Amino acid sequence: MKKALSILAILGFVAFGTVNVWAQDANETATDTTEQTTADSATEAAATTPVVEEEPPAPVQDVEEEEMSFHQVLKEKFIEGGPSFMGIVLVVLILGLAFCIERIIYLNMASTNSKKLLDQIESALQTGGVEAAKEVCRNTRGPVASIFYQGLDRMNEGIDVVEKSIVSYGSVQMGLLERNISWITLFIALAPMLGFMGTVIGMIGAFDAIEAAGDISPSLVAGGIKVALLTTVFGLIVAIILQIFYNYLIAKVDSITNKMEDASISLIDLLVKHGAK
Repeated sequence: MKKALSILAILGFVAFGTVNVWAQDANETATDTTEQTTADSATEAAATTPVVEEEPPAPVQDVEEEEMSFHQVLKEKFIEGGPSFMGIVLVVLILGLAFCIERIIYLNMASTNSKKLLDQIESALQTGGVEAAKEVCRNTRGPVASIFYQGLDRMNEGIDVVEKSIVSYGSVQMGLLERNISWITLFIALAPMLGFMGTVIGMIGAFDAIEAAGDISPSLVAGGIKVALLTTVFGLIVAIILQIFYNYLIAKVDSITNKMEDASISLIDLLVKHGAK
């Protein structure tokens, strides 16, 4: 019995192993068939698909240019204009600005609060008399205080003398306020004239180059005209800058002059009120 069972078990294992081997062989055969079919399909597709040649990538060009600042552009154009006339125009600008700055500082220091000064003089006349009022004028800067001092210094000679003294010394102060402004007007007129002269000389040089070359070359003519016109441009820029400062200075002088005249009239009235004859 045991022998029969052992034989049956051996036959079962053999049969099971045979089935497994057959199944594995069948799976391998199916897989090989599928792979072969896929490979054949891919080959046929590759054969029927047209070959497209890929274009090489275009070289990347650096199109971004560094933007030049206004200072750099101005410097470059100044150098292109030539050192002869451009240097002269620059000197005119420096001298004109020097006179403008000097006048601005002087006029700002000459500005005085006339109403406050008149109040101080009136208080000094009431408390300490003419000498106290003159001391107030000596301790106050500006043309208005100087005119007041000249009028108070002649108070004992009568109101008519005081008035004449104020008018005369007012003219002197007007001359001090307007001093050196005439130089600014000279530089305003000189800058564009120098620019025009540089343009004319540059045009003459351009025509000389054309004559020497024997032919009108656009690049030759354009370069010469460009250099010639740069002097005019810089001359006009200098004149515009100085003209702005000049107008400011004239307005400042007019304002101080009006305050001087009003304050002088108020001083005469104040002296008459305090007994000047």
